[in-house]
Amino acid sequence: MGKEKRRRATIVELESTKALLLGCILLLNLFSCNAKTDDSDVSALNVLFQSFNSPSQLQGWTGNGGDPCGQSWRGVSCSGSKVTSIKLNGLGLTGTLGYNLDKMTSLTELDLSNNNIGSQIPYNLPPNLQTLNLGQNQFNGAIPYSISQMTSLKTLNIGHNGLQGNLSDYFSQLSSLTTLDLSFNGLTGDLPESFSALSSLNSLYLQNNQFTGSINVLALLPLQTLNIANNHFIGWIPNQLKKINSLTTDGNSWNSGPAPPPPPYTAPPPPPRKSSPGQRSSGGNSKSNNSGGGSSGVNGGAIAGIIIAILVIGAIAAFFVVRKKKSRMSREENFEQHQPFKFGSNDVKEAKPSPPPPMPFQSSPPHRIEVTELVPPVSLKPPPKIEKVKAVEEDEFSKKPVVNKKSSMSSVKATVYSVADLQIATNSFSVDNLIGEGTFGRVYKAQFNDGKILAVKKLSSTILPHTASDEFAELVTRISKLHHPNLTELVGYCMEHGQHLLVYEFHQNGSLHDLLHVSDEYTKPLSWNSRVKIALGSARALEYLHEVCSPSVVHKNFKSSNILLDAEYNPHVSDAGLAGLISDDQFQASDHASGYNAPEVAMSGQYNLKSDVYSFGVVMLELLTGRKPFDSTKPRSEQSLVRWAAPQLHDIDALDRMVDPALKGLYPAKSLSRFADVIALCVQPEPEFRPPMSEVVQALVRLVQRANMTKRMLDGDTQGSSRRLDEPDMQEFV
Repeated sequence: MGKEKRRRATIVELESTKALLLGCILLLNLFSCNAKTDDSDVSALNVLFQSFNSPSQLQGWTGNGGDPCGQSWRGVSCSGSKVTSIKLNGLGLTGTLGYNLDKMTSLTELDLSNNNIGSQIPYNLPPNLQTLNLGQNQFNGAIPYSISQMTSLKTLNIGHNGLQGNLSDYFSQLSSLTTLDLSFNGLTGDLPESFSALSSLNSLYLQNNQFTGSINVLALLPLQTLNIANNHFIGWIPNQLKKINSLTTDGNSWNSGPAPPPPPYTAPPPPPRKSSPGQRSSGGNSKSNNSGGGSSGVNGGAIAGIIIAILVIGAIAAFFVVRKKKSRMSREENFEQHQPFKFGSNDVKEAKPSPPPPMPFQSSPPHRIEVTELVPPVSLKPPPKIEKVKAVEEDEFSKKPVVNKKSSMSSVKATVYSVADLQIATNSFSVDNLIGEGTFGRVYKAQFNDGKILAVKKLSSTILPHTASDEFAELVTRISKLHHPNLTELVGYCMEHGQHLLVYEFHQNGSLHDLLHVSDEYTKPLSWNSRVKIALGSARALEYLHEVCSPSVVHKNFKSSNILLDAEYNPHVSDAGLAGLISDDQFQASDHASGYNAPEVAMSGQYNLKSDVYSFGVVMLELLTGRKPFDSTKPRSEQSLVRWAAPQLHDIDALDRMVDPALKGLYPAKSLSRFADVIALCVQPEPEFRPPMSEVVQALVRLVQRANMTKRMLDGDTQGSSRRLDEPDMQEFV
């Protein structure tokens, strides 16, 4: 009996053990299933690991694949399959932050403080962060604009870095922010007005920067801690801030005198109410009986009289100043009406800021020369030399006479036209001949008596004032030296009577922008080969500007409307060399740049060779998709072409859906994929990862060569294909 009990007890114990083991196995399987990390998070962490130079201290991390949530990567916390927190502070990490952290949509905390991470803070940050701590690293450049969109942010620490530049109005949507640390950087300028929107801010650290101006914008914030020491603040410390428990303000240039009253002006007293004769008499008696009141009224009346007299005198003086200025402007703007000819009335002046002072350059007096033969579009032959002709008389209607200067433009190989010649060719610059209007002015079609057709760019007087002949001469000298088959060639110029006009080749197929976005039902869509051809030619133009010209030429204004197409659809990039007429800030602020500007331009306001590469990538996206760089008619997620398309460039199925429907499937799949690869390189958020234009040209040349091989293989295919090259051999432009 005892043995039977022991046997049964053993059986029960074995069954219990088996059940326990089975339960553990099920739990492990369930955990394993739930721990599979979201692919976008894995990809972002892979890139981050590589950008950190694959450090050994990040146990479990890998540069390819893996399961951060299931394998417990160091510093990574998850909720389900999504990464929610990354804490890697104080690990001596180096490198950069990568470029696709914005894919981590569930990440609420990112702490990389006290490391040696450098370069600029990337634009593509996780959008839903509540805590971002990048303090005590080696970041430089400006604060990225994307921070302004992180509405859930509560703590932002980017102190103890090398950040520079002014603070833009990034803070109007950050009402949840409670702690902001910008200390120990090189930030400059006044505090932005959007600081006043930080309604939850209780701790602000701005010490050891180079901020200027007053701190009045902070007066109404619910601050408990404020450190603004060692800056260049001026004025007075608002009384509201003096009540803060922890306040540090030393090391600034505060005013030591008494602070002015809060309102700068006081409202005038209300006018006396009308009364009856009896009331007026009573009031008069009362006034005479109160000597103090009478004295006060006299003093107030005297002060009011003085103020009124000053205002009247000032108004009279201002009237004469404005009248004199209007008279001068009227003479300058309408001087053509006193000439034997006049400009078209359709020339509307653009309200743009004046350019910087002209460079000391001696211009030659205006000449009148017969129009010479137009250079073929792809010819490298320079335009004809200038003929020596007697200068015209000085313009009697100009404010200052035209000074005949000793010419240093004798080396300029461009034809000098008179205003009269160009007016005749453009029918007085009529609206019927207007073919475009851009950043620098209007462009007119000009047809001469001998049948030649050219394009005349009439520079806006707000870009280049009438008196800036020296600067115009410098401009002509500079752009006349640019010669490349894929640049629009300068044929001539005109600088008579304060007018500044540039004469270019005319290309009959118009701009790439119009062909892609505003073509009508009668216009034949661009074939795939034509699109590749346009991309390659445009890339060669930028390669010439960036890597052949010395010094390098940054285009700044590269976009599809500045790519003109000749009869054979060869591209010719226009406006090369004109960027110096407008500052970087003006370019960045203008609407024309919408969708083409690189992320770093938004951060720093400065254009460079790599920002041109980004703009080129956007144009390639236009060629691939047929879409505009920014289209407000699309759903919100698709309005920005780069943001919508970039994540799909390596997905062949998504790529097929992105292709311009106008192609009707007539393209080679491999060529499309390689084209997308080049785009992906060009539109990377980090400028240092974008290739130089010479590498872009080589990649497109290889694409064309492979396409040619594919076409030769398909030449014997009598059945055809839904994806085929539909134009002749492209080797001619390789």
